[in-house]
Amino acid sequence: MKASSIQDIKQELATLPSPQLIELCLRLARFKQDNKALLSYLLFQAGDEQGYIAAVQEEIAEQFAHINTSSVYFIKKSLRKIIRIINRYSTYSGVKTTEAELRLFFCRQFNSAGMPAHNSKVLQHIYAAEVKKINAAIKTLHEDLQYDYEKALQTME
Repeated sequence: MKASSIQDIKQELATLPSPQLIELCLRLARFKQDNKALLSYLLFQAGDEQGYIAAVQEEIAEQFAHINTSSVYFIKKSLRKIIRIINRYSTYSGVKTTEAELRLFFCRQFNSAGMPAHNSKVLQHIYAAEVKKINAAIKTLHEDLQYDYEKALQTME
């Protein structure tokens, strides 16, 4: 079975009454965890982007606190998990400043965690990839914001 286009879905949703729309949204939220998380963001946190960023940064800091530093392998796995969290939450938001903030916070935490990045090419590549993603996100912002974020990025390096 082929899925309908977004335009077709949009037209069909416009014709449905409100109670039926609510039922569809709830069914979609029950179907998959990501749908539920996105719906939660849109309903409760989209209006307070700074609060959302602070909550995600708190979760990232907690993840950094639980990193197993016994070997580079475990550090890499933990960092990849944190990056997946950042990717997911910045996708929910869709705001490039949020993505830049979260990735900058990741790099600050990475630097302050005292990980043996200078000894490991893998950790160096993870950090470099995040810096590259920060630069890509910064390029889409307004000039004033670009300057502020580039300055913040330079102070970390």
